[in-house]
Order: sequence, then C-alpha cells, then structure tokens
Amino acid sequence: MMRDLRGDQLPPWMDRVLSDDLPSLHSLVSGLRRDQDAVTAGLSTPWSSGQVEGQVTRVKLLKRQGYGRANFDLLRKRVLLTA
Repeated sequence: MMRDLRGDQLPPWMDRVLSDDLPSLHSLVSGLRRDQDAVTAGLSTPWSSGQVEGQVTRVKLLKRQGYGRANFDLLRKRVLLTA
C-alpha cells in the first residue's frame, strides 16, 4: 500500500485490523481515523518531504555542535557555508 501509492486500500486494511485481536494496532487505527483524508492523501501522492527533513536535521546537528560556545552569527555562517 505504501510502496505502490495505494491509499484507496487503507479503509479495508483498517477494517481487517479492527476485526483481529491486536489491541496495539486498534489504537493505531483509531489515530489514523482522526485524519483519514490526510493519511489517504499521504499514501496516494508521490511527493515526499524527505529533502526538507534532511536539511532540518543538518541544521539541528550544526546547532548542537556549537551549543554553549557560539552565538547566532556563527551558527548562521556554518549553516550557509556547509551547504
């Protein structure tokens, strides 16, 4: 379903999970049902936020490396120069 971008298969999968005796997955399904439209869209579109998340992780790493020793100006230069 995730690899083939088949978000239309989500409701039948959730029904099968609820019919089984798996309480931990029942709570997952109840969380998915809260915003089922967004989950279905996320499983159906080829777009990914992987590049953005990678850049955020890189900036956080640079910030942690200079924690307590640098001010914002140095952090700004490190972020801009290491790209």
